[in-house]
Amino acid sequence: MTSTAAPRLALARPAQHPLADTVRKAGWEPVPYAFTSLKVMAQALPMPFEAAQAFVALSPAGAKVASAALPAGTVCLLQGAGTAEALGREDLEIHLPAEARAEALWDLLRTRFPEGGDFILARGERSREYLEAATRGSAWRIHPWITHREVARDPFPPLPDVAGVLALSPFQAEILAPIAIGVQRFAWGEATAEAFARAGAPAHAHCEPKPSLLWAMLAKHLKKEESPC
Repeated sequence: MTSTAAPRLALARPAQHPLADTVRKAGWEPVPYAFTSLKVMAQALPMPFEAAQAFVALSPAGAKVASAALPAGTVCLLQGAGTAEALGREDLEIHLPAEARAEALWDLLRTRFPEGGDFILARGERSREYLEAATRGSAWRIHPWITHREVARDPFPPLPDVAGVLALSPFQAEILAPIAIGVQRFAWGEATAEAFARAGAPAHAHCEPKPSLLWAMLAKHLKKEESPC
């Protein structure tokens, strides 16, 4: 006989977030754990919006910071629907990739602007810099605009009673590593898994940052949480 209660997994997303839904569908109970917050950066724009072919954003946080500064009609290439929603604007030309991934955004950039050009990229201070690396030396010139950075909350909330944690960024992995020694540690992306390892608490598993792969990873490791009663 096995226990029927779903194991609890802490993640830094609200209960209604799509990733929380993915966790739930994989057989885990998502436990919202807001242990970081976003701090807006004061760095100036790398170039005027009017001089760029498009504005590119990888996350809702970057879009939210940039929203008020975007001129009406700006072409915006955004990683996902949540990022578009965060802009909160109806006077912009919005384009979304087939998948909410930086790799798919790079495909969209090349399709929409086959001759290249200059693009302002709003991103977090410690994002994985995929687009900068992919476009280096090409006709697509990326101008990073660091709009925000992730910081630990103060006061710091204790880890809930959970069977596992999911780190969504390398910074989150660094924070979770010392307090999640006795639970399963999952990483959203290879860089996040590497951060767990550097902090001395290797991840039990990691996946590419895709909801379908997150589901597969968590569903596979769910079996390890089943125990006879």
